Amino acid sequence: MPFASLGLPPALLRGVRAAGYHTPTPVQQRAIPLVLQGADVVAAAQTGSGKTAAFVLPILTRMLDRPHALRALILAPTRELAAQIETAARDLARFTRLRVGVVYGGVNIGPQERMLRGEGVDMLVATPGRLLDLNGRQSVALDDVEVLVLDEADRMVDMGFAPDLKRILRLLPRKRQTLLFSATMPPALNEVARDALVDPVRVDLAPPSRPAAGITQAVYPVPRALKTTLLNDLLHRDDVSGVIVFTRTKRGAERLARQLEKLGHPVAALHGDRTQSQRERALRDLKRGRVQVLVATDIASRGIDVEDLTHVINFDVPAAPEDYVHRIGRTGRAEATGDAFTLMSPEEERDMKAIEHFIGRSILRVTVPDFDYKQRPAPHGDGAPARSRGESSHGRGHGDGSRGRGHDDRARVAAQPAAPAGPVHGRRPKRDAPGSRRRGRM
Repeated sequence: MPFASLGLPPALLRGVRAAGYHTPTPVQQRAIPLVLQGADVVAAAQTGSGKTAAFVLPILTRMLDRPHALRALILAPTRELAAQIETAARDLARFTRLRVGVVYGGVNIGPQERMLRGEGVDMLVATPGRLLDLNGRQSVALDDVEVLVLDEADRMVDMGFAPDLKRILRLLPRKRQTLLFSATMPPALNEVARDALVDPVRVDLAPPSRPAAGITQAVYPVPRALKTTLLNDLLHRDDVSGVIVFTRTKRGAERLARQLEKLGHPVAALHGDRTQSQRERALRDLKRGRVQVLVATDIASRGIDVEDLTHVINFDVPAAPEDYVHRIGRTGRAEATGDAFTLMSPEEERDMKAIEHFIGRSILRVTVPDFDYKQRPAPHGDGAPARSRGESSHGRGHGDGSRGRGHDDRARVAAQPAAPAGPVHGRRPKRDAPGSRRRGRM
């Protein structure tokens, strides 16, 4: 099905073609006609499926011939996701007169006020807290909003934004169209949804427990004290270029970033304690290839698209299975392929089994033949690790002073007939729809 068959106007079809897209993704095929009809929609689609274009394109279509006013409001949980949506919307609207803006916290509010009070915008992407700040300063009025989008709504609730969402709903006209995109529906979100939507149509294309088919998953059992050593070994392999490494905590991310930097890896850190400028610089450096590794907490598990991201590595097994799906979704987006590795200590095996139960399949267990799983970790906090016995020329050790248990050098494959024989690296993507390109994906 071509985009022209979805009822989009010529100006937006030009934007789609200029971006190099030809075929809409399934969520776009389903959602765009519903949004054009004016229906309230609740949509669940796997990460990287092109859902941003699924709501941006029909909203822009409806606003094309209208007088300038703030008619569309898109709420997102994080600064990174808000910025990504704004970039995607601006890209698709390049051949129209529509103005798109973005506001979020962590930066000076003055320029955002001047943008809104000056020429204004037709579509505003915002984080809830900063939108309420601007409204309280009488810098933005929401009286003309005709379409509200709640993107990654479950994440907004998880981050404590449910009260803010209810306050924003009270500021909006009651007669409006509301679109809710969410991987899950926690109880607090159900309450918000009841207040926000009227007789919504549900679009359920892929449950959150189903990672993208193009992602090769593997679990590397390793003693906790040798995780940094094994990670260093994996990062030195030729097929690893752009990588996001996930940790559970902000302190863990900072500590691991320092360790990898001392091991010679170009690295940046991204977590909630970083300023907005630091976070933007970290993402920019990864996208431009200035750093090889971005060490991040789950703040980066949604709404981050990086060109040529070959791997996602879970340094810590996530406690929530849903977080695993969102983490590994940073690679293998849409029709692309990628690798997702998880370093699992014996203490984390229960969490890993919960993840496998959640996604409905076993994940390949892999041991590295030339890695010494019996080595004694060096007792350095952030210092350079000692070289391990039997280690390859590029592998170096690191640990926290405890002795690791040995593992069989043979790869142990869980029962999964369709699984590949082992992780395959360096594959190139296929892309032909919004939400699936390397630069500015949606």
